[in-house]
Amino acid sequence: MTKIALVGCGLVGGAWSIVFARAGFEVALYDPSPASVDATLEFVRTASPALAEQGLLNGNSPEEILGRLTRAGTMADAVREADYIQESAPERLAVKQALYRELAPLAKADAVIRSSTSGLPASSFTSDMPGRERCLVSHPINPPHLVPLVELVPAPWTEPSVVDRTESLMREVGQVPIRLNREIAGFVVNRLQSAVLVEAFRLVEDGICTAADVDAAVADGLGLRWFFMGPFETIDLNAQGGIADYCQKLGPMYFDLAKEQADPRPWSADLVAAIEAQRRRKTSADQLDARKQWRDRCLAAFITAKRAIMKE
Repeated sequence: MTKIALVGCGLVGGAWSIVFARAGFEVALYDPSPASVDATLEFVRTASPALAEQGLLNGNSPEEILGRLTRAGTMADAVREADYIQESAPERLAVKQALYRELAPLAKADAVIRSSTSGLPASSFTSDMPGRERCLVSHPINPPHLVPLVELVPAPWTEPSVVDRTESLMREVGQVPIRLNREIAGFVVNRLQSAVLVEAFRLVEDGICTAADVDAAVADGLGLRWFFMGPFETIDLNAQGGIADYCQKLGPMYFDLAKEQADPRPWSADLVAAIEAQRRRKTSADQLDARKQWRDRCLAAFITAKRAIMKE
């Protein structure tokens, strides 16, 4: 049976444990901080009952999910027999470089080593390690046990077969992998999110509307379409003659907007403080954790509904 090792048990590592365990895999958990492993096991213990009720444990019971998770005392114990290693260490280059130097000789020669990094290219922390051809980025969208997309980003030396194996595993565990042909800053999702965020901050800075208005424009407008189809399909369906017709009619307008927006601005301290104040009036600081739990409940319900709708 395929064995999984999770190295790094923060928020992302904890969510990955549910992804693999509900797919039936045995998962070894390792973190240099035992408290982080405790937190992952507690997270799985508390989150699983609600996920089971919503049909998001693939028919497994919470007890079965927990039964597939094993605490490893050392990194060597965790990865020794693992076929796939998912690293979710802190997003600091020096930390990852040191970790991969330690990890490489401990893993099986044919084990695939994948990083959850949200921005660091694999080439930046695998260049000097033996077996670097089996390493790649496998970046999830947080939280991965609810949001299925995974970005697969090879380093220049990653073997194509390693990407193939990773894509196959991701589909097997119910995730939705997309493949990048080469490394690029921010990958795909963060580049798309960056474009929206840059314009969102600009609209507030220029006094066009409030932060709440921007959120409403997405939550009650664009997001309702983007929830189940992407931007290309959206515009393909928004013109009688499809995407070519849409681009002929509206392409010049978007080009003019792009020229207007091609003036990057830093998010100044005053701007951030103003938006922070607006957000805190909406959700006080002491309610942020509760709001995150609300977000996850909504995501779970939406994913369940989306699965049912997309089968039609």
